[in-house]
Amino acid sequence: MRDAASNLVRKLWQYCNVLRDDGLSYPDYVEQLTYLLFLKMSDEQFDGLIPEEYSWRSLVILDTENMQRHYGEVLEALGQRQGMLGLIFRNAKNKIRDPAKLRLLIVDLIGQTEWSGLSADIKGDAYEGLLEKNARDTKSGAGQYFTPRPLIDAIVRCIDPRPGEVVCDPACGTAGFLLAAHDFLTSENPRLTPAQREHLRTRAIRGVELVEEVARLATMNLLLHGVSGQEDDELPIVCGDSLREPPASHVDVILTNPPFGVKGSVTYASTDRRAGRVIDELTIVRPDFWVQTANKQLNFLQHIVAMLKPSGRAAVVIPDNVLFEAGPAAVIRRRLLESCDVHTLLRLPTGLFYAAGVKANVLFFDKRRPKVGAGDSVWVYDLRSDNRFSLKTKPLRGEDLSEFVQLFKAQDRAGRAIGADEPRWRPFDRAAILGTEDARLDLTWGETIPPAAPSNLSRLDELSNLIAGDLRLALSHIHQLGQTK
Repeated sequence: MRDAASNLVRKLWQYCNVLRDDGLSYPDYVEQLTYLLFLKMSDEQFDGLIPEEYSWRSLVILDTENMQRHYGEVLEALGQRQGMLGLIFRNAKNKIRDPAKLRLLIVDLIGQTEWSGLSADIKGDAYEGLLEKNARDTKSGAGQYFTPRPLIDAIVRCIDPRPGEVVCDPACGTAGFLLAAHDFLTSENPRLTPAQREHLRTRAIRGVELVEEVARLATMNLLLHGVSGQEDDELPIVCGDSLREPPASHVDVILTNPPFGVKGSVTYASTDRRAGRVIDELTIVRPDFWVQTANKQLNFLQHIVAMLKPSGRAAVVIPDNVLFEAGPAAVIRRRLLESCDVHTLLRLPTGLFYAAGVKANVLFFDKRRPKVGAGDSVWVYDLRSDNRFSLKTKPLRGEDLSEFVQLFKAQDRAGRAIGADEPRWRPFDRAAILGTEDARLDLTWGETIPPAAPSNLSRLDELSNLIAGDLRLALSHIHQLGQTK
């Protein structure tokens, strides 16, 4: 099955190289494929969803010049529809300037495959393979929406979504976490009842994505894997700002890698009790938030807590600064530790993401008040020390996370213990963390509580020493070169 999907990806990607001669970028190509695949599959499977005058058949009967003209009309007309059609085609434009190349794509590529005859796994894996190839094109910026699949799979195995639960990603990108959760639920529960299967297909998977072009890719990704809404106007993906309003409903599981970047253009305030009221263009009231800040990661963390049902579970990828910064970050960490069971932190090495040098972590917590007392711990797994990964020469593999998953999924967290063979796995006393001024979570070995926050001056000294060391090493190499001559 994987081979069939790989062959399909290879075939689709070969056409991308042809179309690049027409000035089409990788993201543009994947976007045009999305439109055409949807039209073709609607023709095969969803009779009546698309009006006859805008259907796949209305294109393929035309000559080259008329096909180019009519394709633009189809995109414009469908983009004005509501529901699924509107999300897939909103603001869609034909970016293939050469009519002959458009015909090549429609007749010789998409039209030569009977998509309804392919299993959801093959179709979905092929499309996801295209998205991954697109993400590797770092010039396009698409990598910001892509989390490595081995990391996603490990996180999903740890969180263990169950039949009947609702899984959400409030910053879903191209829906990697959501699809992994769907695959996990299917593979781990082969005897789902008809009601459970219908719930999994129509209600279990939910995502929100701010960027319109990415939301359409996520929607298509889910549709190709057999995930849809109950009705045309109830979609698995919503295009919008997750943070703008308090959640209308609550979910059982949240899996997400929110956008990194310290400052957003909007501040989310917590001081006005009128829910969702916009004070001005750049300030939005969230009375369910603990603090006011424009920091994206901190606002997503607050939003995730608000979205969870009582005893709901979350796994969130966060950058290092969320673990140690003072001010709003310290308030949020304290409130999180007091109101939720923050039980596990996975510290990730660099080289996993398409943005170079990103230092990230995965924070696991349950929305239930913890018992803050002797023996109550936050467990840390340090994958960062002595590990180096890169996207091309040494990518992250599933086996790199197998020990963490095994330790995480011990029979119960109360039975967790440090073993001689687990030098990366340590507990830190929750009460001791809360007893510090900033409740820091950048936890290190050999200390029972987080170290005191370094001053700006000490950080500058550290950077200066690193630079000086690099200069000395460079001068030494130059000296050696001089001697060999």
